[in-house]
Amino acid sequence: MSIDLIWGTKASEPDTSKIDHRAATVAQLFFDRVAASPDAEAYRHPVGDRWESVTWREVGERVRSLAAGLIALGITPEQRVAIASTTRYEWILADLAIMCAGAATTTIYPTTTSSDVAFIVSDSQSRVVFAENDEQLKKIREHRSELPDLTTVVMIEDAGADGGGDIDVINLSELERRGRDHLASHPSAIDDALATVGPESLATLIYTSGTTGKPKGVRLVHDCWTYTAAAIDAVDILHSDDLQYLWLPLAHSFGKVLLTAQLQIGFATAVDGRVDKIIDNVGVVRPTFVAAAPRIFEKAHARIVSTIEHEGGIKAKLFHWAFGVGRRVSQLRQQGKQPTLPLLVQHAIADKLVFSKIRQRFGGRLRFFVSGAAALSRDLAEWFHAAGILITEGYGLTETSAATCVNLPGRFRFGTVGPAFPGTEIRIADDGEVLIKGPGVMRGYHNLPELTKEVLDEDGWFHTGDIGELDERGLLRITDRKKDLFKTSGGKYIAPQAIEVMFKAICPYASQILVHGEGRNFCTALITLDPDSIGAWAQEVGLGGKSYAEIVTSDQAREMVQKYVDQLNSRLNRWETIKKFAILDHDFSVEEGEMTPSLKMRRKAVEAKYADLLDKFYASTST
Repeated sequence: MSIDLIWGTKASEPDTSKIDHRAATVAQLFFDRVAASPDAEAYRHPVGDRWESVTWREVGERVRSLAAGLIALGITPEQRVAIASTTRYEWILADLAIMCAGAATTTIYPTTTSSDVAFIVSDSQSRVVFAENDEQLKKIREHRSELPDLTTVVMIEDAGADGGGDIDVINLSELERRGRDHLASHPSAIDDALATVGPESLATLIYTSGTTGKPKGVRLVHDCWTYTAAAIDAVDILHSDDLQYLWLPLAHSFGKVLLTAQLQIGFATAVDGRVDKIIDNVGVVRPTFVAAAPRIFEKAHARIVSTIEHEGGIKAKLFHWAFGVGRRVSQLRQQGKQPTLPLLVQHAIADKLVFSKIRQRFGGRLRFFVSGAAALSRDLAEWFHAAGILITEGYGLTETSAATCVNLPGRFRFGTVGPAFPGTEIRIADDGEVLIKGPGVMRGYHNLPELTKEVLDEDGWFHTGDIGELDERGLLRITDRKKDLFKTSGGKYIAPQAIEVMFKAICPYASQILVHGEGRNFCTALITLDPDSIGAWAQEVGLGGKSYAEIVTSDQAREMVQKYVDQLNSRLNRWETIKKFAILDHDFSVEEGEMTPSLKMRRKAVEAKYADLLDKFYASTST
């Protein structure tokens, strides 16, 4: 049964007038926000051990100075300016300044290798790079001869010294000083630059990390961002009195779209990209919503469950009883039914003793999480829901400005990614591929016209490469990546991602899993265990003090993982079950080429790297 009413919140009809009257550019959206709420909090960010808050007026003044500084450097409309930095307040200032100068932002992950940094800066013809620190500056220096268009590096941290040669290295304060001087003599400099910028002007080049080959530059114009911001506003999921905690990589479209939505709606954002600080920061900041990739929810779930299992005794019994009650209440409410009075009494006790404490770990004010960038396990979503925490899963790609679908607090179904935003159309092709059409779709790949034609047809439909289906209410369910589906030698199709997501929800110690079986007679898997959660387990089974490699390759670890694999197999079709597996002595990483900078597994690269190990699984015909 579909859900239309959950936890007393009913979905309202979208206000499409917000889309019809959207801003022409992100710069206009920003200046309108500064004018509308100059004294309201815009951002807060860590400064040493405290959080510092800034108003929209203060942000506006700094952005104008930085934008004018870029114009003084010779930057003209639609020229590219790159940002190579972690998520931080200065990243946002740089991005806004670039667009307010009429230029376009090229995003670079801080973990990107120096050769790929050189490729991105060169391919985008970026004239200026905002570099976070000496590490990012070094990558540019190593390939200086390959970057003929680059003239200036602006250091976010007052590090890196002299650029040497023909490269000018300055810091943010120097760029602002030059901007103020330029505005003193050319007060209309920003207005003049923006006069030639419109909805179809290039705003952002986001290079998809890709699982194979060189990164592809996705061309997103201003209208892509102002549309998605207006569409988010139209469905009334976020409000001006919300407080966002933002840690997502801003080189990724998921983080970027939330910045634009903030300009549209006017809520405040606490920003800190340090992943190891998320749980601590959320407790201090007390946000009303947080967007994250599924891995964050998996780790939070694993930490809570493994801690309880380690303590055991009455606490563990109470915990499991509470979640039994919570799941029954959740299931009834998902069906649009009300729990019985005795069940409500039990739920009130479970909430007071268990669930309220879990919610308090996330600050106690959370309205919901938003999950995106990868598939979220339905089991995981239902576990959080049982504790009174809603995760609204969404869907989009870099090529669709990140925001295509999202489950709404009053209209959602676990296992789906929700309905399309108003103004976006979704169609399922004959082979099951999801096709998307709308203002948020990219205008093509940079310098790759033939590749653009492969994914953007003449009617404007973007071919996502994802396999999915629409239910009777228009909610989209994603099955897997088209290219990741494989067929066993017995002719059975396997969707590996669905199995992998299921396993990570079942096993609290799992970090990554690759399911393999293309052309084989059964499925096998490579598994890595999470370094952050395996320690307490190791202590419990007598492996305390051992190295990570010793722990994960132990007989005890093998026996533990086998139990979770057995649980997984009990929920799969016979031909999908994992017959053999190996636990690797290290986790997958970006540095080793097993993960993309956006933390997606490079499936083909992993299979190639461990081909000998995978082949050994099939050396004998016995299963």
